[in-house]
Amino acid sequence: MPDPWDPEQYARFRAEREQPFHDLLSLVHPRPGMLTVDLGCGTGALTLHLHRTLQARETTGVDNSKAMLAQAPQAPGLKFELRDIAQYAFAEPVDLVFSNAALHWLPDHGELLSRLRGALRAGGQIAVQMPANDDHASHVTAREVAKEHEFKRHLDGFVARPPLRSPAQYAAWLHHLGFAAQHVRLQVYTHLLPSREDVVEWVRGTLLTDYQRRLTNDVWERFLTRYRELLLPQLADRRPFFYTYPRLLFWGQLPD
Repeated sequence: MPDPWDPEQYARFRAEREQPFHDLLSLVHPRPGMLTVDLGCGTGALTLHLHRTLQARETTGVDNSKAMLAQAPQAPGLKFELRDIAQYAFAEPVDLVFSNAALHWLPDHGELLSRLRGALRAGGQIAVQMPANDDHASHVTAREVAKEHEFKRHLDGFVARPPLRSPAQYAAWLHHLGFAAQHVRLQVYTHLLPSREDVVEWVRGTLLTDYQRRLTNDVWERFLTRYRELLLPQLADRRPFFYTYPRLLFWGQLPD
């Protein structure tokens, strides 16, 4: 299956996409000699920042996109692995499982968090940020197009990635998994895009990749055209365009 991730497309809104990473990193408690894993690391640029900020002994970035990892930086104690984060096997217990804008692609978050908790040593931490914008027209419209007859057959019935659970549910999961300290919040990020057309460019770099990788090039182009036709009339024709984007951030730490 071709790799739909385009580092240049993703980077078009780099500053806007990076702020949640910094907010998530601020929740982590640095400790000497940390072993850290960054699940869904993308190009690795922010993984390098994570590694240096925590002064970690070793940081491993994990991603399943060759295109993204082709841009991964190099630094002492920093390494990258081309792996599916859904099936990633930890070589040894770690001090921090970190994931910025990646785990929302995976199902069964209760089971997932249980598996990630099992990868932590005593005093270990988990820090996760996930987009929670499924109710916005930019996301609803993608699901509507996927259900249309022309595209439904090409997508084999695929409609959308699994929705996130409520912030309260993630707090409950952390509690039952033994995280003695935790922080869970839903934060609305606001972005001023040049125009409403740029909303399409935003989601082309993330959400729509889930549809693109399932379609041939010609069908994908028709999908994107139809998506624009349905979405743009729903958005105010203002310049700049005010784009709201909720995200779920949570952190937890096990007892020592």
